[in-house]
Amino acid sequence: MTYCLAALFAQCPCSGGSGGGDSSGSAPWLLLLVGFGTWLLVRSIWKKEGSTTMGKAGKLAIVLALVAIVAVVLVMKKSGASIPVANSAPPAVATQAAAGLPRLVDLGSTSCIPCKMMAPILEELKKEYAGRMQVEFIDVTTNAPAAEPYGIKLIPTQVFFDAAGKERWRHEGFISKDDILAKWKELGVSLGSSPAAASQPASVPAYERLEGTKTDSRAKDSICYMCDGDIDAKTAVIVKTDKGDVRLCGLHHYFVLYTSLAEDKSGFEKKAQVADWSTDKPVALTEASIVYGLDEKTGRPTIKAFADRDAAAKERQASGGNVVDWKVLQDKELANRCAFCDRAVYPEDAALVKIDGVYGWGCCSHCAIGVAARTGKDIEVHEHDLLSGDEIVVKTAGGSVALLHPPTAIAWFGLHKGADGKFTSAGCFHQGFFVNSDNLKKWIEQNPLEVGRLISIQQALSDKTKLTAEQIQKACKIGECAPK
Repeated sequence: MTYCLAALFAQCPCSGGSGGGDSSGSAPWLLLLVGFGTWLLVRSIWKKEGSTTMGKAGKLAIVLALVAIVAVVLVMKKSGASIPVANSAPPAVATQAAAGLPRLVDLGSTSCIPCKMMAPILEELKKEYAGRMQVEFIDVTTNAPAAEPYGIKLIPTQVFFDAAGKERWRHEGFISKDDILAKWKELGVSLGSSPAAASQPASVPAYERLEGTKTDSRAKDSICYMCDGDIDAKTAVIVKTDKGDVRLCGLHHYFVLYTSLAEDKSGFEKKAQVADWSTDKPVALTEASIVYGLDEKTGRPTIKAFADRDAAAKERQASGGNVVDWKVLQDKELANRCAFCDRAVYPEDAALVKIDGVYGWGCCSHCAIGVAARTGKDIEVHEHDLLSGDEIVVKTAGGSVALLHPPTAIAWFGLHKGADGKFTSAGCFHQGFFVNSDNLKKWIEQNPLEVGRLISIQQALSDKTKLTAEQIQKACKIGECAPK
């Protein structure tokens, strides 16, 4: 018992035992331990003697035990020696890198999802940087003693050691290959370029098309300002501006335009005209009667405008829906917004975004992933392949993609070539996710006017997280309603 009490005292972080520190705060602990030891000893003697009266032998034993405890503690504290105990603190991490190489240690398991995603990255690094960096994986479930010295809190955790064996940085959760290499560079550790990077420069994407396969011969007035789609005369919308007419393919894209403007929108609806469904003639938006219904297959809203309310009522009787005025329509259209750029969206067209259990929308795949940058939170995105409709799930953690299903999923970054020959983003209507590159290429073949390049979903996320708060506030904002 004397040994156990002394060992317990030595483990106290306030003591000068193996836990380090000074002895200035040890007195209370000493008193507590002495009192506790005395109680245990007295209790055992009482039980043994079967009496509430303690004999001389018992009293003498107590005195001797207390003297021994105090003597052991004082000797240990004076000499600075440590007491070996069964649950002593783990030894310091062995930080000597093999052959003087920088070392990356990944602590995880073969079962957790982010750990599984790390496995191929570690293998690539091990092969590509052999002789320049040591890459080590420790399975905490099968080799707990090897993991214990690192004192990790969750898996996976990556620990970076320089060539001298000094820990320079650690990261919790999934981390991409690019981010690992970038961190080494940031730490001032030169690894050189990998053989893969030498054969294919990072600036050259795996797939791109920077020129359409056909010339757009459509008349300018027949192209929607927002989506570049064809304008149906029965649903056309015209917005009058000082710089000319802005033409849109339908009332939904009028509200997308409306929510994309940074200017004062007071009275903006008075500038808009919508085609009468039955005559194709323009009618002021504020005076139109709207037949608002739902597509029976997709649930997507259907909108038909009429100059005459009786004509709208007849259409309602023929095809269903409800007759509403423009104000009711506006409230419906503005009810759902993109959580990144604040544009009006239809949930049927949008990506679902989960943020801390709250559901939101992304008007396009890239805006959906950008919600992580806008909120600074980890998110979960549910998007659909633009070709097949198959679901794609992305989970982020700490600014990186932590889960991608299917793992072959990629992103398309649609581009627009300006008059100066420079490429810029083509906007939300030209971005998308695909379950694999084959689906992307098939979609590209079906859309001969699309130009852009294939990028990883991690790159799409990184592009968003690099934006400043001011840039995010201005994302997807037109600034001024004017023709392209």
